[in-house]
Amino acid sequence: MAKIMQNDKMLNYIKEVLKNMPTDWLNLTTHRLDIYDESLAKIEFLDQFEKLYNDNNSEPSALNELPTAYDYIRLGHPLSCVLEWAIANLHNTKAENVISFSSKTTPILAILRKNLLANRNTQIAYTGTIPYFFNEKLTKDVYGYNFELIRVNKASDILAFDGSNIFISQHVDICTFDTNENVDFFLNLNADFGSILLVNGQENESYISEVQHVRRRETIAMTPINALSALKGLATPSSDAARGTNVTIDKAATIAAIKEITGAHTKALVGSSGLSIQYAIMMGLIDYAKENHKGKAIKFVVPPNCYGGTNDQARRVAACIDNVEVVDLPVDGDHDMVQSIEIVLEKIAKEDAIPYIIAEIPTNPRVEVPDLDQLRNVLTKLRTTSNREVAVDPVFILDQTFCPNVLFLGEDKILSQVRTISYASGSKFPSGGQCTAGYCVGNKKTTALLDKIELHLELCDNEATDFQYEILAKQLPSMLQRISDAYKNTRAFVNFIKETLPTAKINFVSEELAAQSFTPSVFSLDLPTKGDNHEERENYKRELNLKLINLMISKIPKESKYCVSYGQLKGCYWTIPATSTQGTTKEGDKDYIARVALSDNMDLELHKKVFLDFVKNI
Repeated sequence: MAKIMQNDKMLNYIKEVLKNMPTDWLNLTTHRLDIYDESLAKIEFLDQFEKLYNDNNSEPSALNELPTAYDYIRLGHPLSCVLEWAIANLHNTKAENVISFSSKTTPILAILRKNLLANRNTQIAYTGTIPYFFNEKLTKDVYGYNFELIRVNKASDILAFDGSNIFISQHVDICTFDTNENVDFFLNLNADFGSILLVNGQENESYISEVQHVRRRETIAMTPINALSALKGLATPSSDAARGTNVTIDKAATIAAIKEITGAHTKALVGSSGLSIQYAIMMGLIDYAKENHKGKAIKFVVPPNCYGGTNDQARRVAACIDNVEVVDLPVDGDHDMVQSIEIVLEKIAKEDAIPYIIAEIPTNPRVEVPDLDQLRNVLTKLRTTSNREVAVDPVFILDQTFCPNVLFLGEDKILSQVRTISYASGSKFPSGGQCTAGYCVGNKKTTALLDKIELHLELCDNEATDFQYEILAKQLPSMLQRISDAYKNTRAFVNFIKETLPTAKINFVSEELAAQSFTPSVFSLDLPTKGDNHEERENYKRELNLKLINLMISKIPKESKYCVSYGQLKGCYWTIPATSTQGTTKEGDKDYIARVALSDNMDLELHKKVFLDFVKNI
C-alpha cells in the first residue's frame, strides 16, 4: 500500500511538472547552458529535481532554474531524464539504470559491443516475432557481434545464462517492465517513441557508462516530444499519448528540399542526428568493402583535430572490427589538406587497402577551404599497389555542415568524378537549432554505396523521427536565405574586429571564397597574447578567451550564449573547441581558440559595442 501511495504521489507530481515545465525543455536543442556542468551531466539535474519533488514544488520559476541535464539533446535532456527517473522510481531502481533511446536497435548493439570487447556471451530473448529492423546476419557479419536468439512466451520463461541475458518486449506501455532475476537487460520497444533500457542488478552497472556512450556517439536519446508523450501516458494512462503527424508529406518535402539544396540526383537519407547518419555511412561502407573487396584492409582517414564526435566514433568502429583502422589526416593550420591526402592515399594504395576519407570543408575550427581543383586532381589520380595493380579509388565523405549550400555533387561540379558522399548536421542550418536530424546525399558514382548506407541506417533504427521530418520540411526552404544573411553579419563582425583589434588572428573565408558560395557564419579568433615563454603566452590567451566569452554572455544574455552550436534562428554562439567539440581529441591536436557563430537575427551593433569594451580593457 505504501508503494502504491508513493507511486501516486510521484505520478501526480509529474502531471504538475508537465503543466509548468519551461518551453525550452521541448523546443530547443540546448537548455540553460549558463548553469551546466559537464562533469555532472544528468546527475546535477536529477539531484535538484528530486529536491523539488520532495518539497512538492513544481512552480514554473523553480523548474526554470534547474541546471540543464546535458549540453545537447542528442545526448539527453530534461524530459528524457524525468522519464528515466519516473520509471526508476516505479521499479525501485536508480535513475542511471534506465536509459531511453530514440532507436529501438541501438541499445542492443551497445550491449553487444561491450560484450564483444569483453569476450562475453549474449543471449537475446524476445516474445512474438523478432523486430523487423533487427538484421541478425548483418549484425554478426559486418559489426562482428556474437549472440544467440531465443523466442519465449514471457519474461519468466528465461533461464539463467552464462553471459548477458537481454529480454526484448514490444508493447504500447513502454514504461512497465516484466521482471525476472535471470535477465540482465530489459528492453521495451514502442513503435512511436523508441525504446527504454532497464539495467538489472549491481553486477551489470559497469555497462551503464558504455551504453550511454553509444547513445552519445551512434544515436540519440528519446526526443523531447516523444519523451513528453511517454510521460503523459505514464502520468495519465487514459490520455492519447501518441501524436499525429503527416509524415509521408513531411518526408517527401524534406527529401525534395535536400535534393534541390545539394544538387544531388541520388536518394537523400535522413538520420536522427549528424552522428547517426555518419555511423550509417561508416558501417555501410564497411559492408560494401567486405562484399566487394574481400580481405582488404579498410582505412578511415580522419583529421585528428576534427569534431570530437567524428574522431571518437571512427576510432570506436575501428576498435571493434579487425581489418578497420583509422589514419590521421592533418588538414589545417600548418598542414595543407591536399598534400596530406596525397601522402596518405599513396601509402594506402601501396598497401592495397581501401581508403575512406572523412573531411570537413570548410575545416573546423580554422574555417579553411583547400584548393578545390587540386583536391579533385588528387582524389581522381590513378594509383597502383606495390604489385603494380590498380589501387581501389577513394570515397570522399564530406562533412559540409559549415556550408551546406555549396554544390559539390552535381553533374558538372568539382567532385562529380570522385565517389563523394556529403552529409550535414541538421541541428545547425537545416533546422535552425530546432531538432538534431542530419542528412546525407551522394553523386551518381555512389548509388551502390547509398543502398548500403540506407540498409545500416535502418538496421540501427536511426532514421529521423516523424517530428524531425516535420521540422525539416518547415525549415529547409528558408535555409539558403538564412545562410546568406548570417554570413553578412559574420563578415561585418569580422571586419569590425580587424579594425578594433588588428593584432588578433582571425580564421575566416576570403572574399574570393565567399564569391564561390563558401559563406559560413562561423569564424575562429586567436586573441593577441603576451608572456616570456610559450606556456605563459598560452595561459594568457586562454584566460583572455574566457574573459571575452563571459563578457559577451553576461552583457547580452538574451542573444550571446556559451554553446557549440551554430546556424540557429537567432543570437550568437561562442565556444572554445578544445573544451567542447574536441572533447575526445588528443591534447596536442586541440585548438584553444574562440569559435564564434552568428545568426541572421541578432543585434550586431550591440555585439560590436561590447567587443569594443573588451578591447579597451585588455
